[in-house]
Amino acid sequence: MLKVLVTGFEPFNNGKLNPSEQLALALKPDDVPGAQILPKVLPVVYGEAAERLLALVAEHNPDVVICFGLAEGRTGITPERFAVNMDDASIADNAGHLRIDQPIHPDGPLAFETTLPIKELVSAVRSEGIPAAISLTAGTFVCNHIFYEMQRALAGRNVRSGFVHVPLMSEMAEDYPNLFTMDLDKMVLAANAMITTLVARE
Repeated sequence: MLKVLVTGFEPFNNGKLNPSEQLALALKPDDVPGAQILPKVLPVVYGEAAERLLALVAEHNPDVVICFGLAEGRTGITPERFAVNMDDASIADNAGHLRIDQPIHPDGPLAFETTLPIKELVSAVRSEGIPAAISLTAGTFVCNHIFYEMQRALAGRNVRSGFVHVPLMSEMAEDYPNLFTMDLDKMVLAANAMITTLVARE
């Protein structure tokens, strides 16, 4: 049985919804045969989110960690290749912290790479008729922050881990009339397709 820790984020920047939270909450522990899915929600606060994520990893000892986050303007499901050593955002986190040109770890490497088989995951999502593509980086906000901290903490360990951005939900179309949106059920189908692929690999 593959133990898969899945996380999403609470709403941020005065948003009413966060699709990654809705996705995590929609996943069921036994959605995918051969997997035990552990869905959790993280705060959109730099240090607190990373601490919570690493505490969940220590508590549950998963085989796989997939963190989901929202990227407004994306037109599909986008697994990220690199986490970069930088916090630099035009908006504050939910605790009011605004970080500009601030390394996550001053003596840390410039980047860490995902250990998820992202090309296979993209193919699995596309096979369900859902748009997907690899993205090079997860930006420089809280999404990237936890991605970097996770990859740093899990380096050398036998845990596959990475970050996946999702687009806006269809329910948010009125607030973002010119941006791509996706139904939540498609996001759930995409997540389960990725987890199914990981189960098959193991």
